[in-house]
Amino acid sequence: MKDETSTRTNAAGPQPRCASLFSQMLNLIDRREFDVAVVRTGAERRSKGFSCWDQFVAMSFCQLAQAKSLREITQGLACCEGRLRHLGMEESPARSTLSYANRVRPAALYEAVFHQVLARCHATSPGHNFRFKSKLLSLDSTVLELCANMFDWARFRQTKGAVKLHLLLDHDGYLPVFAHITEGAVADVSVAQQLILPPGSIVAMDRGYNDYRLFEAWSEQKVGFVTRLKSNAEYFVTETKAEADDGLIRRDELIEFQCITAGRTIWKTYRRIEVWLEDKQETLVLLTNLMNLSAATIAAIYKERWQIELFFKALKQNLRIKTFVGTSANAVHIQIWTALIAILLLKFLQFKSRCAWALSHLVALLRWNLFSYRDLWAWLDHPLDTPPQPPPDPQLVLDLDSIPAA
Repeated sequence: MKDETSTRTNAAGPQPRCASLFSQMLNLIDRREFDVAVVRTGAERRSKGFSCWDQFVAMSFCQLAQAKSLREITQGLACCEGRLRHLGMEESPARSTLSYANRVRPAALYEAVFHQVLARCHATSPGHNFRFKSKLLSLDSTVLELCANMFDWARFRQTKGAVKLHLLLDHDGYLPVFAHITEGAVADVSVAQQLILPPGSIVAMDRGYNDYRLFEAWSEQKVGFVTRLKSNAEYFVTETKAEADDGLIRRDELIEFQCITAGRTIWKTYRRIEVWLEDKQETLVLLTNLMNLSAATIAAIYKERWQIELFFKALKQNLRIKTFVGTSANAVHIQIWTALIAILLLKFLQFKSRCAWALSHLVALLRWNLFSYRDLWAWLDHPLDTPPQPPPDPQLVLDLDSIPAA
């Protein structure tokens, strides 16, 4: 990152001069890597005047300022004309220019930028809260509803449209390490079958991902999983393990599936665990291929899966992905990718700050101060402090005593 902070010296000593908070956030993105991604994806081919960086700044403003339309984006930037030079752009784009760019420029550019920012966040993210050192991941998807008449390419049901965001969440800092956007009718398990996970990692997921061939493949690749067992699954018990002393683990068994009912040959042995949920007064049945961890730890891993639900909730509440400023599939994808980039930048600020920021509080205060000229890192640690005022220029001070009387 190129440091935007410089100093000036006067009679009172050095005074900090900073770009806007928005500019300093965008400086977290390496412009050289961004330009490489532009060339690789051919995003600026035959473009005139309006660069991909200008488009990215505008869509980032849409996310952080929560602009609801192209008009709000362009007019919000236009009212800050004098401060756009710090952002690397000369002037606010016209609505038609931004709309055309969102429609025709490849969303793959923003996917590449997402992975660039993710690599930076990984370097500063904390670890998960479990004692084991294996990578802990959660896999899930969320449906983003669309108007079927305006988004006719995203037919979900007879009268509804939707896209689905498939996400793999790393519990080291709760960062999204994989994202895939499909139409709403695409099954979750079909995306999971395409994933290549690192050996030794553990994936927590809901029972919508139940697929015996997927479980077999992950077991062969040394990938652990924890999920819920379907109520109609047919199996037989090969061994019963000791129950936990706290009474929350009602049953811990080794099982094998019946090949005829499963419809395919299954040779692996799995583990079935019954967990009593005191708050709901019901039993949760888990399925896993982890044999070395305790039943209580496996139950805690599945409970930790709730973090991906909280991530989806934070994404929808604090960023702009429930309403879209473009109706084409490419424009929708660009807006979702810029939302994911924005939340990575916010996560990075959380990691670096000394304050225990809640994401919603950080987004709200940042939205009100996007074009405030403060040092970003000082503002993160002391957001409510009054910024120091530079002393007046001695040459501009008017000495009233030196003016002769009339």
